[in-house]
Amino acid sequence: MARADRVAALGALLFAAGEPVARERLAALLACTAEELEAALRELAERAAALGLMLLAHGETVQLATAPEHGPLIAQLFGGETGRLSPAALETLAIIAYLQPVTRAEIETVRGVDSSAALQTLLAYGLVEPRGRRPTPGQPVEYGTTLLFLERFGLPSLEALPPLPDELATLLAERRRSGQPAPSRSAL
Repeated sequence: MARADRVAALGALLFAAGEPVARERLAALLACTAEELEAALRELAERAAALGLMLLAHGETVQLATAPEHGPLIAQLFGGETGRLSPAALETLAIIAYLQPVTRAEIETVRGVDSSAALQTLLAYGLVEPRGRRPTPGQPVEYGTTLLFLERFGLPSLEALPPLPDELATLLAERRRSGQPAPSRSAL
């Protein structure tokens, strides 16, 4: 299959799927190598941007989604309002995004307060999900972000998260390792 035809077929597959599709499955359907698929994905991402769309990559899956700047217009089309997250939920979500996989206890160590309600809100919104259990005493649940998180925040992948300032990254890593509460916001 020619490169242009592969890109068009890839776009059609992702549009029709409407949900994440494994890269391996796409390569099999398109009868191409992993390298050829990645090249087609890059080209599709460029073309999609001109159409108000974006390509989301989460682990081994990819999905075609609308660009975040068109969210309010799309919400009007479907008659829905987008819910707002509380500052506590946003703080918890940021911790999960940067430190995943992370346990509730680790989230609470960084935040310095109980995070059960914020975590439940994020789970209900589908922005985070359980990723398994940590093989330590008590086997706590580990959490990570979802593809919906990437879509709602307009990120093509987790690598697109803005970098943390070095001093904050160091401080969070130290607090996470030591189990000490995070410093107050004024200390940051």
